[in-house]
Amino acid sequence: MAKDLRPQGDPGSESFHVDRYPFYQLNRLVSRYNVVIETELRRIKIDIPTWRVLMILGEQCPQPIGQVAKLAVINISTMMRIVERMEKANLIKTAPSESDGRITELTLTAAGRAKLAAARKITAPIYQRLIGGFSADDFSHLLDLLNRLHKNLEG
Repeated sequence: MAKDLRPQGDPGSESFHVDRYPFYQLNRLVSRYNVVIETELRRIKIDIPTWRVLMILGEQCPQPIGQVAKLAVINISTMMRIVERMEKANLIKTAPSESDGRITELTLTAAGRAKLAAARKITAPIYQRLIGGFSADDFSHLLDLLNRLHKNLEG
């Protein structure tokens, strides 16, 4: 049976250790991942926010700008600037929603689909390296744990 490390991860505990705080570990992981991934993305002349938008629209197109911002974890004012930049680069196009003209929808262009394919190609080896040594069960369990943490934050 594993030792209960939860008290050592509690910032209110006298026995707190920063390396046992899950959010420190998550932030450390994401920060390092972003450094690695950004280096690769620069080779194809995109940044991480652009990559996120491309990946999201690659799953489903069109999507409302607000939904893309939420999924990309980008505030809407920043998202507007990203959209302007991506539209200028001909990676996406914007149009009013057919069902509600107040909503702006984003769609990948042919150039956006090509950039997405290039981004997937250069980021796939990083993903493969990251999950190396994880069994299917390990990976499924990791996703479950991360989703549970997120759900707990939601209330």
